[in-house]
Amino acid sequence: MAESSSDHWHPGAAYLYVLHLDGPALAWEYLRRDPDYRRDWLHRRPHPDAAQRWGLRLLEDPGQDARDAHPAWFPDHDTVVQLYPDADPPPDAVAFDFWRILGYKQLFHDGRRLVLVARQPGCCLRLALAPTLEDGMAYVRAIRAGQAPCASYRALAGELEKLQEASAPAPAGVVKPRPSPSSLLELHTLQALDGTLAGASLRTVADVLFGSDAVAAGWHADGDLRARVRRLVQRGKKLMRGGYRRLAQLPPLEEGRSTPDAERP
Repeated sequence: MAESSSDHWHPGAAYLYVLHLDGPALAWEYLRRDPDYRRDWLHRRPHPDAAQRWGLRLLEDPGQDARDAHPAWFPDHDTVVQLYPDADPPPDAVAFDFWRILGYKQLFHDGRRLVLVARQPGCCLRLALAPTLEDGMAYVRAIRAGQAPCASYRALAGELEKLQEASAPAPAGVVKPRPSPSSLLELHTLQALDGTLAGASLRTVADVLFGSDAVAAGWHADGDLRARVRRLVQRGKKLMRGGYRRLAQLPPLEEGRSTPDAERP
């Protein structure tokens, strides 16, 4: 990544934040590692295709990970909650109150509207604010019409429920669940991908991820450990070279000159 040291990817603790990322944030983690995307960012091409070819409204700094970056995907992910003024509010309508939204808040402009990101442990809520919405106004939540409105509604309701659960005080002595296998897979995939991009061999990647003892005992040309590391690297490259679009709910690119070298060896 942005570090000059070739072993910057060795500390596993540096990847623990990956365990709490959702689809859009994971998509950014893979995209920002793409050398072609990083080249586009350095050249800052003025025409809109420079961002749109990657599924973004604006180019985002690949030196920032998903904790600090604000990738504005286009079209929006289903979990983005759109807020508009209520044209016919009831007497007991809830007013929009920026400071009562819980979590670590980040506000940015994506080129068309303000987007508010509110983060709490295990929860990331993205709110797209209509230009006419002001603090103290009654408001409504909206989802985009489409072929699967029920799925979009469930995604929206799920994000709101996660925010409500995260805002509730945790009881003393609560035991948090272990990371899910899918979260650990993303962590290992990104770490293995970084190792490969830094020029490390598959065996070196295995040493860092699983320990030298496991490698000494189980590293063979046709062994399971070697195959596991190879699959991690191949998966990471595939996600980096366009597979991230599925995580961000973007339509796949059509094959052609605009496709960012999906078959590069």
